[in-house]
Amino acid sequence: MDFNLPPELVAYLGELDEFIERVIKPLERKDDNIRFFDHRREWARTDWDRGGLPRHEWEDLLGQARKLADEAGHLRFAWPTEMGGKGGTNLAMAVIREHLAAKGLGLHNDLQNEHSIVGNNPFILMFKEFATNAQYEKYADLLLNGKMRTIFGLTEPLHGSDATHMETRAVPHEKDGKAGWLINGEKMWSTGMHVATHCMVFARTSGNDGDATGITCFIVPADAPGVKVEEYLWTFNMPTDHPRVSFTNVWIPEDSYWGVIDRGLGLGQSFVHQNRIRQAASSLGAAVYCIEESVKYARMRKPFGKPLSDNQAIQWPLVELATQAEMLRLLIRKTAWQMDQMEHKAIERELSDKVSMCNYWGNRLVCEAADRAMQVHGGIGYSRHKPFEHIYRHHRRYRITEGSEEIQMRKVAAFLFGYMGPRRKEFADLTWDDVDYRNQR
Repeated sequence: MDFNLPPELVAYLGELDEFIERVIKPLERKDDNIRFFDHRREWARTDWDRGGLPRHEWEDLLGQARKLADEAGHLRFAWPTEMGGKGGTNLAMAVIREHLAAKGLGLHNDLQNEHSIVGNNPFILMFKEFATNAQYEKYADLLLNGKMRTIFGLTEPLHGSDATHMETRAVPHEKDGKAGWLINGEKMWSTGMHVATHCMVFARTSGNDGDATGITCFIVPADAPGVKVEEYLWTFNMPTDHPRVSFTNVWIPEDSYWGVIDRGLGLGQSFVHQNRIRQAASSLGAAVYCIEESVKYARMRKPFGKPLSDNQAIQWPLVELATQAEMLRLLIRKTAWQMDQMEHKAIERELSDKVSMCNYWGNRLVCEAADRAMQVHGGIGYSRHKPFEHIYRHHRRYRITEGSEEIQMRKVAAFLFGYMGPRRKEFADLTWDDVDYRNQR
């Protein structure tokens, strides 16, 4: 058992650090771009007169940083080599995501909109694993060259945690002599719709509410007749690019889907499992940032003539957070390493509980760390002149999105008690002869 990181990964972290200091930081400081990261950040990023959407200047700056990162060979690090990437592993991505988030707010890595110089694009691997040859021929060039920007349409106004009860329906429908589908329904939190070219719409095509099968993943042009942004929902952290989108009698050609008819839920699982482990690593990194900044401040701040850090009331909460961060790091890296040892589609069946453990605990930990950092820093910690309030407001969403922590705990319980996962057969065959009940009340 070797807990040392691969030397090539350590070297790559150094390469990223050098790139950030040489290329990204100068851009961050240029033309008052720092306004997007200092105390003015929420105001500077948000176009309040355009429904709370991100300002064009803000998104243009992020685009410049991504272009520079792509030219340097960093942006597509996690993409498969055959799709133009470096084949970065889940373990490497977990380490990188923590490393970048632990640096704090900056143009190198802004988690509010999943911006990073090392991109997180779960659509790529999902497409590779599930697309048929014909679908690859049709969509690969658009997807790989950035000409296809897709929302993830799973959650609905009345159905979030249980996607199998979705009300969006797709039925076969011929139009002008051409076979196709007619889609009706609504989707919530359709992130990125204001710049999307397509909508990835999950819709029931057969079966009954609650069935895992019978759901298909359709690819709908964002400007198709019948597609409408009903409203952009303002959130705890602004700006917002999270609308409610309706689909009214939307017709698409028969072959406008990814994967296999009635088996679309697997694509959704692929998406969220990639996001959950990377999100956990980012939350860990942000938590570490909050802890370390609090430790430094407590050593330097001297009320009543002595360092704040002399007080056990300051020490102990940070000790507990640091301990949890250390344990979480080991679980994240072990889980990411295990993901790399198995086929991508096997993760849901064999390791989903560990991914959920990492995610829900990481998201909870960063909220606690940000809250503690505010407390340690006092009034200045509560102000927007420190980033802790922004970190809290952003990461608080992850205790709900990508599967709320209650849903993820339910997944852990299902694996633990053998309702699903590797222990299912073990518990199915369990008898009273296998249980020592003599000393039980």
